[in-house]
Amino acid sequence: MPRFLTMIRVDEQNPPAEGSGCDFDERMSALFEEITKAGVMLDTAGLKPTAEGTRVTWDGGQLGYTDGPFTETKEVVGGYSIIQAKDKAEALEWTKRFLEIHPKEWTVSAEIREIEEM
Repeated sequence: MPRFLTMIRVDEQNPPAEGSGCDFDERMSALFEEITKAGVMLDTAGLKPTAEGTRVTWDGGQLGYTDGPFTETKEVVGGYSIIQAKDKAEALEWTKRFLEIHPKEWTVSAEIREIEEM
C-alpha cells in the first residue's frame, strides 16, 4: 500500500485568538486512536516554531544557513503525518476528518503527497 506524507500548514504569525475548545483534544485523541487501530497511521508530530529552526540552502556550490524565524513566510509546516492508505482517496478522507476537528475560526490547511517508493 502506498504511503503519504501530510504536511499541516498554519499561519505562525497569526495563531488563533481563542483556545481550541474543551472537546478539541478529546476529539483529536479519538481520531488518532481510530487511525492507529486501523493500521493507517505510521507517524505524526507537531513541529516547534520556525524561531527554533534553521534553513540550510545549497546555492552556487555554497551552503548557506539562516536561523528562524522566517518572517517572509506566512504559512509554515506546523506538523506532519505519515500514513499508509490504499489510495489517495483514502488519504484525503483521513485528512478531511483531521481538519474538520479544528474550530471553524481557525485556518489550517494540509498538503498530501504520496511518498515515492524506491
